[in-house]
Amino acid sequence: MKLLRVIPALLAASFAYAQEAPKDLQLFLLIGQSNMAGRGQVEAADKQPIPGVFMLTKDMRWVPAVDPLHFDKPDIAGVGIGRSFAKVLVRLNPKASIGLIPAAFGGTSLDQWKPGGELYTNAAARAREAMKSGRLRGILWHQGEADSRGEETIATYRERWTKLMEALRKELNAPDVPIVVGELGEFFTARAPLAPKINEQLALLPLHFPRTAFVSSAGLKDKGDSTHFDTPSVREFGRRYAHAFLMLDSSWE
Repeated sequence: MKLLRVIPALLAASFAYAQEAPKDLQLFLLIGQSNMAGRGQVEAADKQPIPGVFMLTKDMRWVPAVDPLHFDKPDIAGVGIGRSFAKVLVRLNPKASIGLIPAAFGGTSLDQWKPGGELYTNAAARAREAMKSGRLRGILWHQGEADSRGEETIATYRERWTKLMEALRKELNAPDVPIVVGELGEFFTARAPLAPKINEQLALLPLHFPRTAFVSSAGLKDKGDSTHFDTPSVREFGRRYAHAFLMLDSSWE
């Protein structure tokens, strides 16, 4: 009986690594802090490859995308928005092949993402390497929990975020690439008095920065820590990110 349970797992693994990434990937850069990196509990379904969806590993190899996509903190990395985001897009366009570029890092502030810093440099380098295999179609951003602790960081959030994204678009030679940003969870704003002000800043970004969309986190739940989205919620969040991206780029279909 044990053997019967092992065989399907081996077959799934063989299928996963039998897929080769094509050279015309539609690329998405995932950056921000832990809710972009993903902290949802990994379930069996999250280990099943999605045909046509790939991820760039830490050592810059394309493999079928399975959770956890990120490797920022291997002991706690889990399910994030990436796979459910990609699943919406490949269902709409089954001929497309998607490449997810994980570059988020848990616990990081916006200042740690400033141009020239380690996180920015790493994300840009990973994106450039990925772009040898395709075209950058979008940047997905979720961050702000770490900046919700002081009035000064909140007041300057939009200005600092704008400088980051302007630099990233310029460096990657993608001046019009769509950017999708997500709202902090209601469970977090309920315990962090200043966090609603970060959400106000995030919601204003599309009004001041071209080809940017804001995604609501309304109704989504935490994993019991009042900080991170649980697995069902983060999957739903990924779908919301996808629909927001499609509003920015109607050429996908």
